[in-house]
Amino acid sequence: MTNTAPNWLLQTDEPVPSPRVPSGVEYHRVYAGEKRRILRGILAIILLVVGMAVFAQLFVVGARLVDTELLGRSGFTPLQQAAGALSLALLIPYCMLLQRLLYGVPFRSMHSVAGRFRYGVLGRALLAFGPVLLLVVAFGFLLGPVDQVPWSTFDLVAYFVIGMLLTPLAAAGEEYGFRGFMFRIIGGWTRDARLGAVIGIVIPTVLFSLFHGSLDPYILTSYLVLFGSLAIVTWRTGGLETAIVLHVVYNVAALVLSTTLHIDLGGALNSRGEIAGSVTTLIPGAVLILITAVVWWITRRTGPARTPALNSSADRPS
Repeated sequence: MTNTAPNWLLQTDEPVPSPRVPSGVEYHRVYAGEKRRILRGILAIILLVVGMAVFAQLFVVGARLVDTELLGRSGFTPLQQAAGALSLALLIPYCMLLQRLLYGVPFRSMHSVAGRFRYGVLGRALLAFGPVLLLVVAFGFLLGPVDQVPWSTFDLVAYFVIGMLLTPLAAAGEEYGFRGFMFRIIGGWTRDARLGAVIGIVIPTVLFSLFHGSLDPYILTSYLVLFGSLAIVTWRTGGLETAIVLHVVYNVAALVLSTTLHIDLGGALNSRGEIAGSVTTLIPGAVLILITAVVWWITRRTGPARTPALNSSADRPS
């Protein structure tokens, strides 16, 4: 007898109506209700930021202890890069847990309005947008000055493995935290869906850009464009998959190219607030704006994707 049950690799992107998720609403309106629940939302944002800080401290401090006490190493190391990536990756289950505890919404609804992670959307976005963004990020490294430092073969291999395995999880964690959880929190504070989208995009974009620690006009503008584009794409596609693709390609390309060119990663991260940008810093942002415009054009007739309609009384929330 043939087993026809779907598996995770070959499953379709068909929507799955979920209990306690309202039907026919856009991604950022899943938490919206008759009450705006602003105080609950502020508490949720505080818990998100505190959780992110605690995870970072625990992992990075632990990595430094291992480096100094066991490995006899100082400065920025692959272990600390891995620790930072893992601390951000923890935002994925953490935000799902906060969503469940504070809003009673199932974990899986955080992925998309379809109630599942849409691998088809991920794959199509990677094929359509990944190559052009990769080329643009690579081109930026040709234009800027490069101060090289010596790297051992072990460190170069370690950074490559971290870049391929953990950096995508870190980028996804940031998406679940800021384009997922925080977008939904703030997007549900208004009565109007369009206004909710505007403030849900603008406020997390500004906060997350400032959180990166640079007030240089070129670098800050590049952050605003990057995170604003990712938020708009999330809104229009009704999920995090496309934004994850863009963020992962951007970060992985930058990390792998940085180690390939022997750039001082630790110095760049620790002195982020002192680095001066230039017009070339804005080049990836121009491409991200173009990609966002393409996504908007694709969804111009249907509008932002919405949650599926409930099919039966058993599916309706109590």
